[in-house]
Amino acid sequence: MPGMFFSANPKELKGTTHSLLDDKMQKRRPKTFGMDMKAYLRSMIPHLESGMKSSKSKDVLSAAEVMQWSQSLEKLLANQTGQNVFGSFLKSEFSEENIEFWLACEDYKKTESDLLPCKAEEIYKAFVHSDAAKQINIDFRTRESTAKKIKAPTPTCFDEAQKVIYTLMEKDSYPRFLKSDIYLNLLNDLQANSLK
Repeated sequence: MPGMFFSANPKELKGTTHSLLDDKMQKRRPKTFGMDMKAYLRSMIPHLESGMKSSKSKDVLSAAEVMQWSQSLEKLLANQTGQNVFGSFLKSEFSEENIEFWLACEDYKKTESDLLPCKAEEIYKAFVHSDAAKQINIDFRTRESTAKKIKAPTPTCFDEAQKVIYTLMEKDSYPRFLKSDIYLNLLNDLQANSLK
């Protein structure tokens, strides 16, 4: 599962993975956030003026691709880089647990049936339980319903809670993301580079 932390060194980003559930009490670093994000965004912009091309064309982000993110939250979350940039924005708003939970649910749906009980318990303890370190903002009824469903886990036992969080992100965080400096600066930089 992709990590949500951006290093100041773009080379460290490649191949970085960690479990979202393992870093329950990750310290926030607001002073270096801007520097980390700038370094990450720079690594995503093609170096057109130097004639260098990325060894993996998949790593290069285009302005058209970033513009598609503004069409819907679904298109944003369908893109790996979109997930990372939106995750960074949510982190700046101290609400990264929303995308972390959503991604954990997406991963959970692909889990083999014999591993469902263990993974369901991990997700529940990390995000849904009333004492969870990264507790998501869902109503009492949804929290209780999810608690009952994980007693006999199925690939869909988190669907109701995931839908609530998706709607919360779509109506609250996503519109702010589209007006944020993180998104607008990335789009402007990519559009400027495409004109060179």
